[in-house]
Amino acid sequence: MGSEISLRPVTSEDEGFLRLVYAEGRREEFAQVAWPAGMLETFLRQQFDAQRAHYTEGNYPGAEYTVIELDGEPVGRLYVQRGGPETRVMEIGLVAAARGKGIGTKLLQGVLDEGRPVTIHVERHNPALRLYLRLGFQIVADLGVYLQLRWAPVS
Repeated sequence: MGSEISLRPVTSEDEGFLRLVYAEGRREEFAQVAWPAGMLETFLRQQFDAQRAHYTEGNYPGAEYTVIELDGEPVGRLYVQRGGPETRVMEIGLVAAARGKGIGTKLLQGVLDEGRPVTIHVERHNPALRLYLRLGFQIVADLGVYLQLRWAPVS
């Protein structure tokens, strides 16, 4: 790829960018719904706030919240919890312009290279599902809208 991918901790100054990453990741999902002016943006703000509260109010103790950077510019977010018997990828998301460039693959491979079992939830129609299956994740539970995936190191 030739570009440098790096991670840095999320700061309070990142909120606007993190909202953008969240909205871009969900906008396609709602593109076919005829929302009144401004309603989609309001909904996405509320959903972002609910997700952030869920993540930070004790549900994922010790989780790492990082901004993905490409050549020093923010392009996404990666939230990972490494406590307990397995690693949980809580969230990986990239702005639309950064997708399809191998960034997600490289970051997820780095998590897998730690040699611990890894779990992730993904919406069943999310194009990233193909990436997870290609990396060796297996579907372990059908949760309706979401699928729970698990990767285990070969022993």
